[in-house]
Amino acid sequence: MYKKKFGQHFLRDPSIAKREVRYADITKQDIVLEIGPGYGILTKFLAEQAEQVIAVEIDSNLISHLRRTMPSNVRIIEGDILKIDLNELPSFNKIVSNLPFNISSPITFKLLEYNFDKAILIYQKEFAERMIAKIGDKNYSRLSVMLAYKTRCRILEYISKKSFYPPPKIDVCIVELIPYKTPPFHIEDEVFFSNIVREFFNHRRKKIRYTLKSLFGIINKDIPFQDKRIEELTHIEIADLINILYHKYNDKL
Repeated sequence: MYKKKFGQHFLRDPSIAKREVRYADITKQDIVLEIGPGYGILTKFLAEQAEQVIAVEIDSNLISHLRRTMPSNVRIIEGDILKIDLNELPSFNKIVSNLPFNISSPITFKLLEYNFDKAILIYQKEFAERMIAKIGDKNYSRLSVMLAYKTRCRILEYISKKSFYPPPKIDVCIVELIPYKTPPFHIEDEVFFSNIVREFFNHRRKKIRYTLKSLFGIINKDIPFQDKRIEELTHIEIADLINILYHKYNDKL
């Protein structure tokens, strides 16, 4: 049964699930995390290829179905993935999931704090296009910048919303995330960087000088890019700016 509060949209096309497994390059050496397995259409294909699947499901009504129908190498965990410490789960190296769309942002940021080899995830089209957006794109956002620092991110394919029940409002995408071993640009402090990027994009239409004044109570002439808006800066320019701010003002936040 569909529960709106869980953002459930169940995949009903097995050919899509098979492609997700293929994109993930699953082998018998892989332990795979699946978030929101639902009725298990993807889970079964993952279990055929992987050593083990760790399936985390929040809906208690689906747990009994999964436990009856899944093979022995599927470990089913009942709980809210946003409240679970990923480091307390059995160790996994890949993530393949048709994510609940209502947790797309928080779960993406949470996954980026974990060390994995590759993730193949389904998102709504609008969110996926924000993930890969670059300077000059209307979808350019905090999410774009943070992902550019953490992972190589690309859209693998677009999928019709009709492939899900009930169908979401817009079409969806299969997205690949591969974390960088060495980030493509340097930041001094990840927490400071993330907080300041959030503040800048919350005021994306303002010139940077006005956001700086509201944050730090000053307008220092030595700070670059003050007459630009944050959406006019590349990922690297944003990192350079925030690194300067960190050295000058990290004790003021």
